[in-house]
Amino acid sequence: MRIVVALGGNALLKRGQPLTAQAQRENIKIAAQALAKIAVNNDLIITHGNGPQVGLLALQGNAYKPDELYPLDVLGAETEGMIGYMIEQEMGNLVPFERPLATLLTMVEVDPKDPAFSNPTKFIGPVYEEAEAKKLAKDNHWSIKPDGQKWRRVVASPLPKRIFEIRPIRWLLEKNTIVIASGGGGIPTMYDADSHLKGVEAVIDKDLSSELLARELGADLYIMATDAEAVFLDWDTPEQRGIKCVNPIDLANYEFAAGSMGPKVSAACQFAEKTGKTAAIGSLEDLEQIVAGTAGTRVSKLVAYMESY
Repeated sequence: MRIVVALGGNALLKRGQPLTAQAQRENIKIAAQALAKIAVNNDLIITHGNGPQVGLLALQGNAYKPDELYPLDVLGAETEGMIGYMIEQEMGNLVPFERPLATLLTMVEVDPKDPAFSNPTKFIGPVYEEAEAKKLAKDNHWSIKPDGQKWRRVVASPLPKRIFEIRPIRWLLEKNTIVIASGGGGIPTMYDADSHLKGVEAVIDKDLSSELLARELGADLYIMATDAEAVFLDWDTPEQRGIKCVNPIDLANYEFAAGSMGPKVSAACQFAEKTGKTAAIGSLEDLEQIVAGTAGTRVSKLVAYMESY
């Protein structure tokens, strides 16, 4: 099969962990062990989040004068290289030496008229207590929102329109390469009034960008690996239940949190509806079982009725 796996932020850095290279390395080692098992006899494309990492680089940039700060598109490119390098190295320690790996910096086009630019929702950077977050927002002209019990910076998250490097990704797959691409949703870019391509101060949702990538590559299976075992209805209530399999039309009738499961469900429904193939959401630890169809939530047009765990 051709499989696209989007690694959630927890695969790189668990909530509350320090933003250190060592912490990320240890988590990526664990992720690589799961990924290497499904790489056997399959085409594999890996994408990943970058919220904490791009936020950290933005904080480090505060050492510069305001007009010297690196924009988010440049920071996104930096994180694609940094995280891709770690994934590539740890995967290389597990798969046969003859199996090539490649990290590809990926530019993704967005629409300058996207309404997301007037309503920032994408979390980046570390979490803060409310008082500290409000002070930082005032000092740095940030937008902030609650993230669970904490607060975080939010930036615009426009929809992905086009992946510019789709052809070289296909070429690499033809040579049996494991490809790490579209990290952090890809580098946000747009055309200006003179039809010149330029970077954008935004972060594209990695699940929606990965869905576009999976669709354009003709993937047989699109997996969003997260810290949840499945998609749950009535979350955190006595009636809570996990979804085993569901039709995208039925799943679209339910509401999920915009900052967490919402984009994953939207991406899964879109992929299943537009391709007729299967999308899945589940735990990284269950990756082999998700591929086998025995774990996680599977979204497919072939499902007649919803099944729960």
